[in-house]
Parts: sequence; C-alpha cells; structure tokens
Amino acid sequence: MTQSTEPQGGAPVGLGPEDRKIITLARSARARNGVAEGAAVRDETGRTYVAGTVDLESLGLSALRTAVAMAVASGATSLEAAAVVSEAGALTDEDRAAVRDLGGPATPVLLAGPDGQLKAAVTAG
Repeated sequence: MTQSTEPQGGAPVGLGPEDRKIITLARSARARNGVAEGAAVRDETGRTYVAGTVDLESLGLSALRTAVAMAVASGATSLEAAAVVSEAGALTDEDRAAVRDLGGPATPVLLAGPDGQLKAAVTAG
C-alpha cells in the first residue's frame, strides 16, 4: 500500500483492489445513511464490516469505532485494514486506538474524502 493521493477514475492510485473496496464501501455507507462518516474494516479472513456514524442521545460512536465493534461482535480476531470516508482532515486518536486494539499497531488505516480520494494512509500504531 502506498500513500498516493492521485485520482484515477475516482479511485485512489497505488492501493490494491481490496483497499479500494473498503474505501468504496465506506463511501457508500456515508452517502446511503446521510451520516458524517462512513467506515469499513477488513478482518483476518477477508470479511468486511461497514458502518456509519452513530449519533444518538445516549450513544455516540464514530463510523470507524462502530465498524470495529461490529467486527468484534461478529467474531473477528484481527484486522487487515480499515478505511474512513469523512470531511475531517485527520483520524482521531480514539479511532486509531480501536483499530490498534483489534488489529495491532501496524494495521493500515486509510482516510478518504467524500469523493473517495485518499487523504492519508497511516498505521493504527
């Protein structure tokens, strides 16, 4: 995985098809649900979990923390990668910590804009 942000047909360049897939899934969750963020994570078996921001009076979770929670609740024991689609310019420490808790510090975390273009590629570390 590279950190290229050059567009190519609306998809980030330099990412493999599985990483492009989780960005696309995160983007569609954000648009479909009309929420601030969409996220997707891929577990150790290749299964994906997709979520949007949870904004209830009694419960607030970012899209990424929701996707990680869905993976854990479904029996995932590790993560291969995570992606967030957001207007934000950076990932929060809490989001990276959730990915790190399940996937470890070297787990790639991708941040893309609503247009699907990669803004940042970091590790959960």
